[in-house]
Amino acid sequence: QVQLVESGGGLVQAGGSLRLSCAASGPPFSIYGWFRQAPGKEREFVAAISRFDDANYYADSAKGRFTISRDNAKNTVYLQMNSLKPEDTAVYYCAARMGSTSPYPREYSYWGRGTQVTVSS
Repeated sequence: QVQLVESGGGLVQAGGSLRLSCAASGPPFSIYGWFRQAPGKEREFVAAISRFDDANYYADSAKGRFTISRDNAKNTVYLQMNSLKPEDTAVYYCAARMGSTSPYPREYSYWGRGTQVTVSS
């Protein structure tokens, strides 16, 4: 049974940092992604990483501030978020899919329940 469990969210001041974790159980997938959804907005792509190589991809809003990484031995994916801004406030979701990287939520097969990130100004 596939399960993705996010952790590490919380309340942080603008300019601060958080590290999100996504612990995966079940068969491994080739691509793990992080998405976020703010109230009243659509779910949007943040970053994705391949399980098998060093390829990773970022939304423009995340480039230079966020870093996605993985630990295959622990079956865990991380999202290090630095220089956080109030507009980063959202529920952050971990997702998994087979195949190639995609920024489209509809192309991910499995999702975690999310972790809340709140950035105060």
